[in-house]
Amino acid sequence: MIMDLRKLIHLSLLLCPLLLSFHFKIAGASAHIYPSQPFHDVGNSLLLYGGSEGIFASPRSFIRFENITLWRTITDKGHRSNGLIQAVIFEASDRNNIGGSAYGGQRSICCTPDLAKLQGCKQREIIRIPSAHDPRWPILLPLRFKGKRLSAKMEDTEILITKTGIYNLLFISCDPQLKGLTMTGKTVWKNPDGYLPGRMAPLMNFYVFMSLAYLLLSAVWFFQYLRFRMDILPLQHCITAVILLGLLEMLFWYLDYANFNNTGMRPLALTTWVVTIGAFRKTVSRILILCVSMGFGVVKSTLGGLTSKVLLVGVTYFIASEMLDIAEHVGIIDDMSGRSKLFLVLPDAFLDAFLILWIFTSLSKTLEQLQMKRTSVKLEIYRKFSNALAVMVVASVAWIVYEVYFKATDPFNERWQTAWTITAFWDVIAFLLLCIICYLWTPSQNSQRYAYSGDVDEENEEAQSLTGGKQDGDISLVKQEKNAESDREEDVEEDKRE
Repeated sequence: MIMDLRKLIHLSLLLCPLLLSFHFKIAGASAHIYPSQPFHDVGNSLLLYGGSEGIFASPRSFIRFENITLWRTITDKGHRSNGLIQAVIFEASDRNNIGGSAYGGQRSICCTPDLAKLQGCKQREIIRIPSAHDPRWPILLPLRFKGKRLSAKMEDTEILITKTGIYNLLFISCDPQLKGLTMTGKTVWKNPDGYLPGRMAPLMNFYVFMSLAYLLLSAVWFFQYLRFRMDILPLQHCITAVILLGLLEMLFWYLDYANFNNTGMRPLALTTWVVTIGAFRKTVSRILILCVSMGFGVVKSTLGGLTSKVLLVGVTYFIASEMLDIAEHVGIIDDMSGRSKLFLVLPDAFLDAFLILWIFTSLSKTLEQLQMKRTSVKLEIYRKFSNALAVMVVASVAWIVYEVYFKATDPFNERWQTAWTITAFWDVIAFLLLCIICYLWTPSQNSQRYAYSGDVDEENEEAQSLTGGKQDGDISLVKQEKNAESDREEDVEEDKRE
């Protein structure tokens, strides 16, 4: 089985370049970069999404516009065009302050003749209602094409953020003559403590604590591992690999977030390696739990014909998890949730459900085999493991229900300050389950009581584990008892002859 895991590692590493080819978005910095992005028809307006982030109020928090340039085509130079484009910045709670509707009809972003009569807005301009908290918000930054020029450049502007909230940026034109409009440039969003978006910022501290937790677990495990290295089981080698992968994942996540926060740059390669390590750690963890549930090394020495199936499921899960994590993390620099495509989420969820079903089915069979053999020590270990696993599954299902409710009731990310707990929960529950496995199968001088013993009498094996006796010594005692019985039988026969 160890050789099979090595094959899985090699195959996974070979698949990494292929998986990266599915990702086309490039992250250059904390800035939202617009590489000649086109405007799209939305209602009666032309719109370009500029970004969305949670920002904490501070004199050091701002949204800065740099080198914003708009381009129109030659056919757009009509005399009826006012050439106006407006950048709109608004906090999520003020989203209804942009646009309006006449007579309860469909909501429009741009002012129409009917809305001009009702609300006094200017036609071919954005409808803006001053915020109740601050009449200066939402903020509109106008930009016009001059004469017959094909480009218009916005002056570099910095907007200070004086209220904590989730901020959205839109570039809108109400001029239908500007179809085919494109934009280049970037906007830089900054929080008081760095460039990390508000929803990501708490995760940086979270990964510090998780790194320390994995470091403590590693220290305790490796102390026992080295102390009883002569009695280590193959299963314990696998546990060691999962601990190392978990520690590396937490450290790399912290480095990725810390570098992003301090420099404003988020290297594509670093984030890719983090999600690759994470996907591989999740894969190995699930395969480890599956092998334990099947009784590998306990009631059977190998997985037999199931080895190829386990490896196939492992490789498939790694590919699905890697692609999903790349879509969710690599190149993502804002706080918009729900970016993952449905066709990436479904395979990962289906494989998780399939593995859970397979794990509990295998675990049930293993418990039956242990009960038939009446191996109380191993049976007790597996009962504790099955109970812990059941609790974790129930907690996971409950959290999934909460996560669905959380996202369904917060379409505009207004609860962004607590959204980090959605991600953190899965790391915490994975760590707790790993701690339970480490506790149940910790290296010790009696580690062999968990091992597959073939045709050896299990009751004698339990007695060895409880008394701490060695096998050779027990065999010699059995031989002495047999010799004593044979001597007594010989004496009886001699007495009969006499």
